[in-house]
Amino acid sequence: MSEQSPHSLIHARGLVKRFGDFTAVDGIDLDVAPGEAFGFLGPNGAGKSSTMRMIGCVSMPTAGELRILGMDPVRDGSRIRARLGVCPQLDNLDPDLNVRENLTTYARYFGLSKAEARRRAEELLDFAQLRDRATSKVEPLSGGMKRRLTIARALVNEPDLVLLDEPTTGLDPQARHLLWERLFRLKQRGTTLVLTTHYMDEAEQLCDRLVVMDGGRIVAEGSPRSLIETYSTAEVVELRFPDEVDYTGKLEGIGRVDPLPDRILLYADDGDAAVAEVHRRGLTPSSVLVRRSSLEDVFLHLTGRTLVD
Repeated sequence: MSEQSPHSLIHARGLVKRFGDFTAVDGIDLDVAPGEAFGFLGPNGAGKSSTMRMIGCVSMPTAGELRILGMDPVRDGSRIRARLGVCPQLDNLDPDLNVRENLTTYARYFGLSKAEARRRAEELLDFAQLRDRATSKVEPLSGGMKRRLTIARALVNEPDLVLLDEPTTGLDPQARHLLWERLFRLKQRGTTLVLTTHYMDEAEQLCDRLVVMDGGRIVAEGSPRSLIETYSTAEVVELRFPDEVDYTGKLEGIGRVDPLPDRILLYADDGDAAVAEVHRRGLTPSSVLVRRSSLEDVFLHLTGRTLVD
């Protein structure tokens, strides 16, 4: 058995999850420290949610070692769950209760007194910016409000560890940014966050450290910035050519080239210099965009496809 760091809230070695003949998680190792915002980045089907379900003690590992809060999920599942906050991928709020009641009723499941449940609910209504909707039923709420309520509910037991599975999927940009601001406040308080996402900007905004998953395996690990520095270049040039233009071979030596269905990505440390070289070689793109590298470029390099495939 491997040695666990005394500071790890999550410790996994050789963690495997199979469903029949299908291996969803294929022998991953990871450690998450207190106060860390840790992310699982990858496309649908990469194994992120299966890993989160094992960490949340609702799905038992097929093989490998897993310790959550220093305990064994197989033997101590109920004790671990009592100290977790979970925001599932799909909202499962009670439509028959109003916003405040969704919080107070859930708090009672953790053995909180009625007075303590009310106190926590009032604090969380302010945190989630839902004070003016406290007596509203769930159904009329916007998608962003429902997600904020679901996250507030996950905090009602003052958990040691908060699990967020695709927290902003389906939200419009404004709602996503408001949710990011709420999660950043949690991070500032020292709350340990573990989230899955396939949005590279979300991972860059929220995560101190993350793993990139593909096919049930971890293919890279590090901070967002270190991953970009390791697997990409400072800048990326996006080129589009008219259908009749043959650019084959004419971009060699300028930088790494990744052809996508709708554009060509040219990786270079100096994007403007790369564009000048493209023109010098007699190529005239119909459009040119020079931008900084992102985690999506990292994922494309590691797996050969974009995050949203």
